[in-house]
Amino acid sequence: MLVRSLDDVTDTDDDIKTDNWRSKRIILAREGVGFSVHETTLYAGTVNDFWYANHIEAVFIVEGEGEVLNKATGERHELRPGSLYLLNDHDKHQVLPRTEMRTVCVFNPPVTGREVHDENGVYPLVLEDA
Repeated sequence: MLVRSLDDVTDTDDDIKTDNWRSKRIILAREGVGFSVHETTLYAGTVNDFWYANHIEAVFIVEGEGEVLNKATGERHELRPGSLYLLNDHDKHQVLPRTEMRTVCVFNPPVTGREVHDENGVYPLVLEDA
């Protein structure tokens, strides 16, 4: 059994900070469970373009409000606490938080923590060393 708190990852190498968001990586590929779990906070008024070409991601909104835009269809969906969106088709999307939004994200395949978004918002597929 593994028990880990946000305090365990805060201000470590598993706490990634950008101008638009902060992602605390709680469970990563190194745990060997087939998915990763992150708490990600998106800052109010930011525009966040993402495309997980190599991952499926589920995002559950814990706090805050905003919207997610499906860039392929133009559909916009309101996000508020209790909402979940699933990027089950490697959807190119944009997240527009009106207030600070705290989310819990699950990735498959799991993120290693070494990924960096490229110019298209894509994480490369980085495999954990055995």
